[in-house]
Amino acid sequence: MPEGDTVYRLARRLDAQLSGHRLTSADLRVPRFATLDLTGAVVLGTVSRGKHLLTRFDVGGSSLTGPTTLHTHLRMDGEWSVLGPGKRLPQRLLPDVRVRLSTEGPTALALRMPVVEVLPTDQEASVVGHLGPDLLDAATPVEDRVRIAVDNLRRRPERGLKAALLDQRNLAGIGNLWADELCYLRGHDPWTPAGTVDLERIVRLAVKLLTFSVSPTGAMQVTTGDTRPGHRHWVSGRAGAPCRRCGTPIAVRAEVPGDPEQRRTWWCPSCQR
Repeated sequence: MPEGDTVYRLARRLDAQLSGHRLTSADLRVPRFATLDLTGAVVLGTVSRGKHLLTRFDVGGSSLTGPTTLHTHLRMDGEWSVLGPGKRLPQRLLPDVRVRLSTEGPTALALRMPVVEVLPTDQEASVVGHLGPDLLDAATPVEDRVRIAVDNLRRRPERGLKAALLDQRNLAGIGNLWADELCYLRGHDPWTPAGTVDLERIVRLAVKLLTFSVSPTGAMQVTTGDTRPGHRHWVSGRAGAPCRRCGTPIAVRAEVPGDPEQRRTWWCPSCQR
């Protein structure tokens, strides 16, 4: 599943490529919105909220009324692709298209998108209002992001740290990779009760790492500082490999089907206690 920084970068790319363009045609290939026509609407921009994408339209030139938002969520398999003028999607991918937004310039296509919704912009809270603070929301001061996230995490002090970090209702943007790497960097067993650790320090570190990951001078999802393939992470995806600090083999615990509290987890049994 994409992490919050991946979705943030995607939102910036969609925003840069589509903003200001008027839709010459729009095709929403989901039953609920199949007859909705956005043709004539102007793309105002795209923003991310945690792992959610919100593409906003001025629909003055369309058959709709009032500011409108297209809400999409990639989950495990979704993907956005933007094609330049005259470019076409390979024939084999056409069955995967769920959204097609065509303009006089670029065409944006959502492939295998599991969540596609259209709603009035002033009702966006109905799809993202449940989220905790977005760790990459530059419009909100860092101190506020940290404070609110910590308050949310403290509501269930008995909950395992990793599960608490992954809960988007506590803080938005942390996925499996970042949760494992954060637990390692702070030296905590992933199942340590959240109420027993310094939550402010771990949230501040999360904000710092994700912000660096999306910055122009940063390295995307590199936690070790080493950008070479195979050297980018401390524990994630490294089952059986020696810990980069102590040499202990990295352990992995398989995901428990149907249990959102038990994702596949990598950790160092020696460094994380």
